[in-house]
Formats: sequence, C-alpha cells, structure tokens
Amino acid sequence: MNNPISVIKHRNNSYLPELLERMNTIYCFNNDWNKKKIIKFVDLFAGIGGMRLGFSRPFTQCVFSSEWDKYAQKTYEANFQEKPFGDINEIHLQDIPDHDILIGGFPCQPFSTIGKREGFLHETQGNLFYNIAQILQAKKPFSFLLENVPGLVTHDKGKTFDIILKTLDSLNYDVRYSILDAALFDLPQVRERIYLVGFCREYLKERVDFTFPMGQTNDVYIDRFIEKNIEGYSISKHLQQSYLFKKDDGRPQIVDQTSQVKVKTFVSTYHKIQRLTGTFVRDGETGLRLLSENECKAIMGLPKDFQFPVSRTQMYRQIGNSVAIPVIHQIADQIYDVISYHSSVISNN
Repeated sequence: MNNPISVIKHRNNSYLPELLERMNTIYCFNNDWNKKKIIKFVDLFAGIGGMRLGFSRPFTQCVFSSEWDKYAQKTYEANFQEKPFGDINEIHLQDIPDHDILIGGFPCQPFSTIGKREGFLHETQGNLFYNIAQILQAKKPFSFLLENVPGLVTHDKGKTFDIILKTLDSLNYDVRYSILDAALFDLPQVRERIYLVGFCREYLKERVDFTFPMGQTNDVYIDRFIEKNIEGYSISKHLQQSYLFKKDDGRPQIVDQTSQVKVKTFVSTYHKIQRLTGTFVRDGETGLRLLSENECKAIMGLPKDFQFPVSRTQMYRQIGNSVAIPVIHQIADQIYDVISYHSSVISNN
C-alpha cells in the first residue's frame, strides 16, 4: 500500500479530493463578493506572524490576529505594532471581523470519539481545528490557507486528516492540499509542511483553477549565510565530548562557510542542543556554536530587520514553530491570482 505522504509529494500538482468535489458541487455565485476593494485576512494561531508576512501586500489588510503564547505575542507586537488576541477558545465569533481569507497553522491533535455526535463539525469539538471550522461556518471567507506538519496525513491512522477534509467539504469549501519542501523555495533548509487551500463554493460559478507552486532545485545553501567569529552562542567543550560527539556516526550536522548543504529542519527544541536533530556551526570561542539569530532568520526567510524582543531560548522556540516565508508568499500569490480572476480587487490597486 502506498504511503499517502509519498503519493502527495510526488504528484505534479496538489492532491484534489475529487470524490468529495463530485458529490458536493454546490456553486451559488454570490456576486456581492466581487465588489471588494481591499482583501482582508485574519491570522489565527499566528505565532510570530510568519504567515502574515507571506500574505501582506499593498492591497491587503490583516483585520484580526490570535496567538495564545505571551512570548510570541510580544514578538508579534514588536514587528506589527499590534498585540494579537489571546486564547482562541475565549474569543467570541462576533468579535472576529468579516474577512476574505483565513490563514493559520493550527496544532495537530486527535479528535475525540466520546459520545455520539452528528455531523463532522461536531466530531471536531474540543479540538483547536474546531475553532477554525466555526469561523469558516460563521464568516464564510472566500479562501483559506492552513499549514501543518506532514504527519497530519497519517495522524491517528489517517482519521484526523479524514475528518478535517470532510468537515471542510461539509462547510462547502473545495479543498486542495500538498506537501511542499522549503528547500525548493530558495531557502537553505529542508522543511516539509502540508498546506491546505480552500475556496468557498458559494462565491463561485464553477471550480477554480488553482495549483500549488512546486518550487525548484536551487543552489541556495547555508554557506552564504554563515557568520564568522560570533560570540555568545558557544557550546562547551564538555558537552561536545560527552554528548554531541560521543558516537562516530556523522551526527550532529556541522556546517561552516564552506558547507554547500541545506540544513536540517529547524525545531522548536533547538535550544536543548540535540545531536540527532540539531545543526551547529564550526565557529565561536569553543570551536562549535549554535546558529546565530541572523542565520536563523535566513533559513526561514525572515527579514533581516525582524525583531526578537525575547530571550534566546524563546527566539529558538518561536523560529522553530514558524513557517517558511517564501513558501507562504508563493501560495498567497496563487490564491491572489484566483481572486484577481474573480474580482477587480488586485488589478485596481
């Protein structure tokens, strides 16, 4: 039996749930949507605002953001001059402004099977995805982009993903999804994530022509971003000898200014200096150090002037939980192309 992740990764385009589409072709074409003058979006599970960076354009406006972590809120506010609302479970639907696009990187959780419930929306109750579903049902944005780890596809033996797809379909959204690697989008990091894009059938006459950007092979490696003689990030000689290099197995990944490689996926626990998942730099007072702030920004595609008014531990956590900006930016371009086709919003701005 084929691995569903492998199937998605090697398709030329996004996977299309054709069966659901054939069963639910309810296109209503609400012409009022075409009168929009600016594209408004909401930023849920916002983290430090990576998805907002990818979606921001002269013709867009972020009208609402939500993030529960107080340290991520601090970083978000420092860069966007607004503090996100807190726990999404405590936000009333009527307090969320109307919007055209919903974006969010929601946590991967199992769905409860306690009790007999009717309908997919009820199956998701108690899960953070339920909040997204509720907002989609109440606000009916034209489109959405959701991001998660590739393991979402096989999570809970595939049940989680199956419920998500069927819930979105029951809300009258035509959904496409694909697993994309940030390394193919001019970033020096291997970072696979699954992206789900949906379009509300109520605003359309027929199914939209949407394809995910696929990226391409490139020569953007970590070598061009490595800084030299950086102080304050060193790993002690004792930790190197007793843990990092206790085995001669090629781990951890060590890079320097000559390394024409893509680094491993940056994780939120990077500050714990883990030999199996970490990438470290041959530099510093002890000959080995952690990635610097600027190097971390480079592997995620964050602007050089992006601010982290938090501790280094929190910075590493926030970067590890963030998104690859160039991937989000190109997906946003594709969504805006669809909007441009169905509206004069973009062409008039």
